[in-house]
Order: sequence, then C-alpha cells, then structure tokens
Amino acid sequence: MKRLLTIELQKIWLNKASRALSIIYFLSLFLLASIALIEFDFGFFKFEAAKSGFFNFPYIWHFTTFVASWFKLFLAVIIVSMVANEFSYGTLKQNLIDGMSKKEFLLSKFYTIILFSLISTLFVFGISLLLGLKYSSYTEMSIIFSDMSYLFAYFLKHVAFFSFCLFLALLIKRSAFTLGFIFVWFLGENVGHAILKYEILGYKPQDKNTEVIDWIKDVLPLESMSNLIVEPFSRLNFVKSVSNTVGATIEKDYQVQPIFVGIVLAWTFIFILTSYYILKKRDL
Repeated sequence: MKRLLTIELQKIWLNKASRALSIIYFLSLFLLASIALIEFDFGFFKFEAAKSGFFNFPYIWHFTTFVASWFKLFLAVIIVSMVANEFSYGTLKQNLIDGMSKKEFLLSKFYTIILFSLISTLFVFGISLLLGLKYSSYTEMSIIFSDMSYLFAYFLKHVAFFSFCLFLALLIKRSAFTLGFIFVWFLGENVGHAILKYEILGYKPQDKNTEVIDWIKDVLPLESMSNLIVEPFSRLNFVKSVSNTVGATIEKDYQVQPIFVGIVLAWTFIFILTSYYILKKRDL
C-alpha cells in the first residue's frame, strides 16, 4: 500500500495544477476559522458570527462538516485529472508494462482517495475543536465529543464522492467531459425529480406516488451523499425564532441517518467494483 500511495502522491505533486489545487483546498479549510470574524449591522439587526451559536459544542461538528464538504470540489478536480492524465499521457500503459497490475492501479487511486478524505477529516476536526474551545459556551468533555458521527459522515461522503469521480473518469477518460458530466448528473437528479414530481405527477401532500418519487431521489448517488449531512442552519435558535414569528414550523431530523450511511456505502462499493470491471475489460 505504501508503494502505491507513494507513486500516486509523486504524480500529484509533480503536476503543477494538482499541487496548486491541493494547496488551495487545504487553505480553504483554514478559512472556516475566518467565519468567526463575520460581523454586520443593519440598524435593528446586528449579527456577530462568534456569538451566534455557530461554534457551540456539539453543534459545531454539524456546521463545519456541512460547510467544509462544499470545498471537496477542489479535490474532485484532482481525482478526475489524476485518472484522465493516465490515459492522456500514456502512463497507465507504462505502469502496466513496468509490472503493475490493473488491480494495483485501481487500488493506488482508491488509497489516495482514502488518504485525502482522512486528512481532510482530520483538518476539519482540528479546526472545529480549536474554534469550539475558543467560542463555545459549553466546554464540558461530554458535550465536546458528542455528535462526532458528523465527522464519520464527512469522511464517508468524501470517499463516496471521489469514488464516483474515479468511476466516471475511468469511463469517460477526459477531465473536462467528466467534470461536465458530474454537473449534468447533479442537475438530472434535482431537475428530473422536480419535473416528475410537480409537472408529471402533480404534487399533492401525503400522496403515495410523490412519496415514492422522493424516496427514489434519496437513494440516487449524489442525493444520498448529500443526505448524510443535512443543512444545519435551521437548528440555530435565532432561525427558529424567526420561523416561529412568521408562523413556519421546522420539522427535520438532523442526525446522521444509518439508512443513508448504508446507501452511500453500497454506492461506493458499486463505483469501485464497476471501475475495476471497466479497467479489466478495456483494451489499453
């Protein structure tokens, strides 16, 4: 495993674009800390991020993992380029000639995915812990280390998404087309669901047909990954107060749901297995 990881990391570091994106990604994670400095005053409404509850334990684990997960697109570009360049530059053929098996080739990519996801999770853990210790109103050990399931969900979300990118990059073999297809797939899941639910079936509350459509969307790859960590903002007291003022009630389960963990694990297995099948059957 060490040998395969070393080979992949050398390829990434020697590529200027991948090196730059890696640095930008991890610097972006540090920018999470700058959220605490946000302040603005609009007459009767004054907002201070440091005093808003964003950094209270255990809520901070939910907040930072949700926000930081959007930065994974930087690493997605690296994963896609890492695979596509193997075809463009002919390094895949050279690796196979030098004695690397197709299985080892795929494992080297997957090990890199695991490493990136793990380092990213550790970064978010460290930043969240430091922010929480500085700004949280609750610093009891039992509170600090509760709701740690969000970190596991964050790690799994990254592994699954990067595995999806790996699968598409092996299938399409071109960076730009692969990234474009990921965007089209995202639109397909959301726009397709909306058209089917509201235009074709005609949305009606508690209608079984629309509930089935919602369930189908929930098990699709990107949506199931998104469902691992739902938006955290409506948990804040000031958001709830505003909602109650206008007569809206927020009813949502914010915890990491085991069913979505299972679905995302299944998709990850499918992506890696299908990637190996593509690699094994393709004439290189």
